[in-house]
Amino acid sequence: MTTTGEAVAFPQSRSCPYHPPAAYDPLREERPLARVTLWDGREVWLVSGHRTARKLLADPRLSTDSTRPDFPLPTERAVAVRRSRRPALLGRDDPEHNAQRRLLIPSFSLKHVDGMRPRIQATVDGLLDAMEAAGPPAELVSAFALPVPSIVICDVLGVPYEDHAFFEEQSRRMLRGPTAEDTLEALTRLEDYLGELIDGKRANPGEGVLDALVARRSRDGGPNREELVQLATILLVAGHETTANMISLGTYTLLRHPGRLAELRADPELLPKAVEELLRFLSIADGMLRVAREDVEVDGTVIRAGDGVVFSTSLINRDGTVYADPDALDWERSARHHVAFGFGIHQCLGQNLARTELEIALGTLLRRLPGLRLAAPAEEIPFKPGDTIQGMLELPVTW
Repeated sequence: MTTTGEAVAFPQSRSCPYHPPAAYDPLREERPLARVTLWDGREVWLVSGHRTARKLLADPRLSTDSTRPDFPLPTERAVAVRRSRRPALLGRDDPEHNAQRRLLIPSFSLKHVDGMRPRIQATVDGLLDAMEAAGPPAELVSAFALPVPSIVICDVLGVPYEDHAFFEEQSRRMLRGPTAEDTLEALTRLEDYLGELIDGKRANPGEGVLDALVARRSRDGGPNREELVQLATILLVAGHETTANMISLGTYTLLRHPGRLAELRADPELLPKAVEELLRFLSIADGMLRVAREDVEVDGTVIRAGDGVVFSTSLINRDGTVYADPDALDWERSARHHVAFGFGIHQCLGQNLARTELEIALGTLLRRLPGLRLAAPAEEIPFKPGDTIQGMLELPVTW
């Protein structure tokens, strides 16, 4: 590994929505570890090697506790949120993390998610019915990519979908608010909303995950109200934001790769492989964060206690020593061991649900709209900046 020259700034925005920023090229050359500079001038380790990433993500000496003063935070917004809150799941180390995760595993198991397929299919069909009835063109983010996972996660959690405009706006402000104050205000409003919802479920229980957790609390002293609000917040935001971005950016990417799209239309059985490859290729959540609790030696380099560590998902998933021709979209490669969902104990709890939603949403969209195409020049369609989850800000399409 080399560390010569000025450290590359992280994060940076992509110039193409489905490729890592060109400014990260030196980091690919320095793989598996390099030094990068965060927004506040702090230098941290950036992991870009696949094998090294999996070693470190499974190492308990690296902490996810974002309230630690030495925890690396990539934006001023993140500092405002994480210094004032200790997020559930992602911001907890074991044994707290394991205790919270065990409460939720049954609701996100493969068996449970498979049982949801008819409801997810009905949701997708209903939204496409409405799109077709309105006729082309359509703006796919607002008409399809965002409502699919919003409806689904509301169903899973027991959150009224009629409130979706409110929580989607607060999520947007949390992730992309112009100021730290705006981000904190949005988080507070969302927490207040979910707190009132949880209070109501004590008197009028339903059938969602939150209802089950409230009942558990009343029965045998499960998570307290504050913990329930934190769990609800991260599940609601992550449950719709990430999948919505995958649907929008996945559709854009397919339309920009007509040869691959034609293969997928000709053989729908390729869809599970295509979803896995798109997860690897797009890497929408680029920048998992850790801090070393003690010295860690890996691949001949010592990460010192207190050092920040950032995992660049987009570079890890394009490691040429693991994936041949990594910048190409290839349905036939084995992409299942990507780290788009993380790795180790913090691997994404909702990955079974996300894969299922993507298979149904993308597969049905392509089947029902065989003439689907962009309704504006590709280079003019806006996408999200590098300091948030990657995806399309809007996606005009016709058919």
